[in-house]
Amino acid sequence: MSVAARPPVDRQTRRAWWLKTLHQWHWISSAICLFGMLLFALTGITLNHAGAIGSRPEIVTRTATLPGALLEGLRTEQAASDEDERPLPEMATGWLWQALSVSVGGRIAEWTRDEIYLALPRPGGDAWLRLDLQSGEAEYELTDRGWIAWLNDLHKGRNTGPEWMFFIDLFAVACVLFSVTGLLILQVHAANRPLVWPMVGLGVVVPALLAILFIH
Repeated sequence: MSVAARPPVDRQTRRAWWLKTLHQWHWISSAICLFGMLLFALTGITLNHAGAIGSRPEIVTRTATLPGALLEGLRTEQAASDEDERPLPEMATGWLWQALSVSVGGRIAEWTRDEIYLALPRPGGDAWLRLDLQSGEAEYELTDRGWIAWLNDLHKGRNTGPEWMFFIDLFAVACVLFSVTGLLILQVHAANRPLVWPMVGLGVVVPALLAILFIH
C-alpha cells in the first residue's frame, strides 16, 4: 500500500488520492474478512434454525486403571495440599495421554478426598475426566454433537480458547474497517448514483422497525 509523500494540492487530485486510499483499505479489509464473513453468515443461519436441525450426539467412554505408583502419588499429593482446584501433575498428564489419548494440558482439576474431576469442555461437544483415588479407576467421557454444533460454537466463541477469541476480535475490527470504508466510497459516488442513500437508509430502517415492532 503506497501513500503519497506530499498531500495533493488541487481538489480533483486530492479527491482521487483519497478515493484510491479508501479502495485500498476496502479491498484489504474485505480480503481479511472473507473467510470470517462466510463462516459467521452460514453459522448465523444454522444458529437461527438450531431447533430444526436435528443431531444425535455421539458419546465415547474410555476407562483404564491407574498404575499403583501413580495412584499412590496422587493420594499423597491430595493429602499434602489444601488447594481444592489445581492442575494435574505431569506424571498424571503423561499417563492419561498414553492410556486414554486424553490431553489435559494445564487445565484446572477439582481435587477431593475420593476423586479428581476435570471438566474438558470443547466446541461442538463436551468431555470430562474422573480419577477415583480409592479404586484407581480412570474414566473419560467425550460427547460429540457433530460439525454443525462445532461451527456454531466457533460462531459464539464457546470453549474455543484465546487464539480463536483473538481471531474474532481481529475479524470484528476488519469488518468495521470494511464497512466504514465502504460507506465513505459510497459517499464519494453518491452524486452520480441517486439510489445510494435510499438503499443505505433502507438497510438502517428495516432492522430498526423489525426490532421496534416485533421484538419485545
